[in-house]
Amino acid sequence: MKSHRTLIPALVPALVLAGLVATPPLAAQSAGSVRSAPMAVAPDDLIPAPRDVPYPGTIALEIDATDVTRGVYRVTERIPVAEGTSRLTLLLPEWIPGAHAPRGRSEQVADLRFYAGDKLLSWKRDTVDVFAFHVDVPAGTREVTARFVHTSPLQSSEGRITMTGEMLNLEWDLMSFYPAGHYVRQVKIRPTVTFPKGWRVFTALDGAQGPGATSPVADTGPNRVTWNETDYETLVDSPIFAGIHAGRWDLGQNVAMNVVADDPKLLAIKPENLATYRNLVNEAVALYGSRHFDHYEFLLALTDRMGGIGLEHHRSSENQMEPTSWIDWAGMDWDRNVIPHELSHSWDGKFRRPARLWTPDYRQPMGNHLLWVYEGQNQFWGYVLAARSGVQSKDVVLGQFASNAANFVDSPGRAWRSVEDTTLDPIMAARKPKPYASLTRGEDYYTEGALVWLEADQIIRAGTGGKKGMDDFAKAFFGIRDGDWGTVTYEFGDLVTTLNAIYPYDWDTFLRERIEQPGRPAPLAGIEQGGYQLVWRDTPNPFEKGRFADARVLSLTWSLGMSVDKDAKVTGVRWGGPAFEAGLVSGTKIVSVNGRAYDPAVLRDAITAAKTAPAGGPAPLTFVVQRGDAVRTVSIDYRGGLRYPWLEKVPGKGLAGLDLLLAPRLPAPVAAKAKAK
Repeated sequence: MKSHRTLIPALVPALVLAGLVATPPLAAQSAGSVRSAPMAVAPDDLIPAPRDVPYPGTIALEIDATDVTRGVYRVTERIPVAEGTSRLTLLLPEWIPGAHAPRGRSEQVADLRFYAGDKLLSWKRDTVDVFAFHVDVPAGTREVTARFVHTSPLQSSEGRITMTGEMLNLEWDLMSFYPAGHYVRQVKIRPTVTFPKGWRVFTALDGAQGPGATSPVADTGPNRVTWNETDYETLVDSPIFAGIHAGRWDLGQNVAMNVVADDPKLLAIKPENLATYRNLVNEAVALYGSRHFDHYEFLLALTDRMGGIGLEHHRSSENQMEPTSWIDWAGMDWDRNVIPHELSHSWDGKFRRPARLWTPDYRQPMGNHLLWVYEGQNQFWGYVLAARSGVQSKDVVLGQFASNAANFVDSPGRAWRSVEDTTLDPIMAARKPKPYASLTRGEDYYTEGALVWLEADQIIRAGTGGKKGMDDFAKAFFGIRDGDWGTVTYEFGDLVTTLNAIYPYDWDTFLRERIEQPGRPAPLAGIEQGGYQLVWRDTPNPFEKGRFADARVLSLTWSLGMSVDKDAKVTGVRWGGPAFEAGLVSGTKIVSVNGRAYDPAVLRDAITAAKTAPAGGPAPLTFVVQRGDAVRTVSIDYRGGLRYPWLEKVPGKGLAGLDLLLAPRLPAPVAAKAKAK
């Protein structure tokens, strides 16, 4: 039987002849042919552009976050409307600051209804911008109420999990509307959230009133917390962490560490380790020479149940680390860079921001072209501050530099794609895995940007006899206007001008060559000028050792050119490497190596033994692999042994510039008793 799809075209000519179907204009015809040529229909433009004028009235936002079993936030939002309003256009945030791409989640808003009093209103989602909602407003209406639920993912395949039985991460942009036609800083709002009883609540918002905002925690009755009226821009920039297992530590300088955990034992940080965070705050303020916050709240989740995050805000940051990162201080050293990185963003990214990354609302697309400063230089300072403070050991920080540098050695993607172009990767790729990341490149503006700024530091040090470095740039560029926690924008020329004021040099050419030109040599100059060299050893450096162990991954990136997960599946292949040339691709399962059942130790031993295989003999590595239903034997003629990147100090050069860069600037603080409030 034919489907309806095959029957309908046969009916069209008859309907046309009957005059029942309109026909579009016909294009040029040849004998026996007809080609319709439709004309474009301009999309409706129903969304008013933002203006820097106040929105009339104050929005009341109430969220019930108590349903942790189902992962549901129930929202009631009351939006005042001006007299005579017939249509109200409300927006969900789409372009979120710090995400560098449209990361809004309109699909997680469900059961949406709008009311004027008890009257249910009609509404339509904009057909072009699906984050915009047009609500018909009856005459005389002075307030529209929105009621809906935000559905947090329950498993990682559905998205980032924001609510578990022990904690939640409430991000206002995911579960609130704002009126179109106004700068978000001109929209006033008063938020209220109800949490599970007994939970502690942490945020940078001011004026908290309610049980969850106090200590000890109330364990009976509603845990309803209300904050002072604020503007929508500040609200979105002030997320919440809340949980039943929680603690708060004063780090000085009006900075606090607020932590939620899967289990209370995970909060047991030793005094000497807590002292490194106090030192971090002091080192950061000393580096920038200013504070662009009245108070700052670290929001940290020690969890493997809630989704990972590292997101900067002006007076706070959202951070996740593995559950044992505090109680296994040495073993989890590799995992602690997120805190220094996000703190540095209060100056680099939030206060000083590339002009095209600042937008008046969350609908206008952001321009990412200076992310190699916003993120690249911040990555650099995240490493430096981690080492100076002791939040990470110097050996782990050197390991991070080594791994980053090694990724750009023999990197096929660098031959065709510039660092500048990778700043568009968050928009293009949305951080999805890629089959050949070494060829396509990813968000390399972070790590290659950091290596470029390391080279700039060494140039300044060499040119000034060690009297100046990038510390001086940080103060001059990011440290201006002490006490200002607004935003000051900049362009490329402002970077060059400030660098030249620190040390005259052709900084314009220096930056443009390294950032805008593909096909350049691997960015090792800063390491080498800093008195170190990239070398290869047969064991992972301290950073990679911890990272690989936690992920249960066998990384052979710089030897066979592939990585293998705990289930013996290839998870990544380097373009042009030995594994690639042998036809191994992601998803291939390794069954055996040289006749022995696969095991990570078996494969490592085989690679080591292949170093001494007779020259000219058969390929020393033989794999039986399975992809889908196909099983085949693969031979790889590789004899280079295991290779992992390290930074090694060049002998005979005295105190190296990289050592000077990573050295503390302040005395270490006294390790006070690590007692949470």
